[in-house]
Amino acid sequence: MALIVEPEAPLGDWFAALDRHLQRAAVFFADRPVVADLARIVGGETAQGLVVEALDELARRNLRVIGVEGAEPSLLAKTRWGHLPTVLHGALREETDAGESQADGPQALLVERPVRSGESIYFEAGDVTVVGSVASGAEVIAGGSIHVYGALRGRAIAGLKTGDAARIFCRRLDAELLAVNGVYRTAEDWGESLRDSAVQAWCDRGMLRVLALD
Repeated sequence: MALIVEPEAPLGDWFAALDRHLQRAAVFFADRPVVADLARIVGGETAQGLVVEALDELARRNLRVIGVEGAEPSLLAKTRWGHLPTVLHGALREETDAGESQADGPQALLVERPVRSGESIYFEAGDVTVVGSVASGAEVIAGGSIHVYGALRGRAIAGLKTGDAARIFCRRLDAELLAVNGVYRTAEDWGESLRDSAVQAWCDRGMLRVLALD
């Protein structure tokens, strides 16, 4: 199950933001394969230089890049990254029909099916609602809040964009990990009392709180 990152110019600003996120939530990237979507930096005569720079900077942060999207193989040829595949399957990214710019599209994503084990739903533009369950080994990552109208057995990571304003709601809690704005808790932290309960989770002064909705 791979995470997808989308570097954009200016790379210095983008990597500064990534560093801030890594300081808060390094556990999310630990030992996780990463796919680099480079579509936003491949235009112009300096495309190859930017591609190599972006991949080098990801590696310098110990992110395990397993492949590339949005870039022609010729941009990787004769570089240290020439071995990376450029057509990948397995990670699922859900985006709006607006195409290249999520900022111009809807700020919510509706997933009208269960999320299967091994799938990753990634929607940085806003909230994600899942009509169904999230299986063990799956994850939902949202810029805003996450709503799961079923059992949440995988990982839910909210607030990439909205920070502490985000919340996580689910009908049945059996999650591996909950996180809001980089603050996380695992199943061992909330105990059996909340297991299989309808809950909400939110970040309160640097602590992740999980409370039954009943």
